[in-house]
Amino acid sequence: MTRIKNPLELYKVLPKTNCRQCSAPTCLAFSAAVIKGEKHLADCPHIPDSLTAPLAESITTHKTMEHRREEALEQLRSTITTPIDLASAAQKVGAAIVNEKLAVKCLGRSFFVDALGNVTSECHTHAGMAYILLDHILHSNGAAVAGQWVPFGELKRGGAMSALFGQTCEKPLKRLADTYTDLFKDLIYIFSGDRSTNMFSSDVSLILYPFPKVPLLICYWEPEGDMESSLHLFFDSTVESHLSIESTYALGVGLAAMFDKVVLKHNNT
Repeated sequence: MTRIKNPLELYKVLPKTNCRQCSAPTCLAFSAAVIKGEKHLADCPHIPDSLTAPLAESITTHKTMEHRREEALEQLRSTITTPIDLASAAQKVGAAIVNEKLAVKCLGRSFFVDALGNVTSECHTHAGMAYILLDHILHSNGAAVAGQWVPFGELKRGGAMSALFGQTCEKPLKRLADTYTDLFKDLIYIFSGDRSTNMFSSDVSLILYPFPKVPLLICYWEPEGDMESSLHLFFDSTVESHLSIESTYALGVGLAAMFDKVVLKHNNT
């Protein structure tokens, strides 16, 4: 069967009844949902069972980033074969137990995790953040913060991803700091951070706490003379005792994206 790569190609082979029994408003909308991986062909009651399997094999799905994150989160949850020992986890990650859930501070806001790995919060959360938090709880060995800062590329498994980290995390943060320097400095107050002792002699030096035992340091040097500005993000040397390298990378990139949204919202008010 010919490969089906977009909603229109799938729509052509559907019955086109627009019956809504699949809960989509039209067959074309159903086609788009299938291509995105949000629905299955079996959700359509008019496709014969004999056609469902070969048709599904011919479809090239284009899952959204959020859908892929949700799948990754479900896969991580599936590794929890016995309930999480919340008391032990609380000691390891510097959290508390509230209403039989682990309460973890993330950038000044509380997130809650039950013994089965379900994540909720007092504010909006998403699968990407939930995955990093759950990985932290399952991965952490309880190491104390060392107070020694290292760049991402000097972590044991960070070298291969260092250039990509610079492009997707540090470069966007630098662009924000270049354009909105004063607002960038205020991020420390917005996200319950601290001013550092400025060991790198930067013009702006902020310590943020994505998790109590996973601090990170952002250093920004303003342009001077012929030298352009620069920005670097540093992790505590114990970060790999608390997070996988993939989650450490995702944490930095997610932080840059969040800051970008904060600045955009601020400028639109």
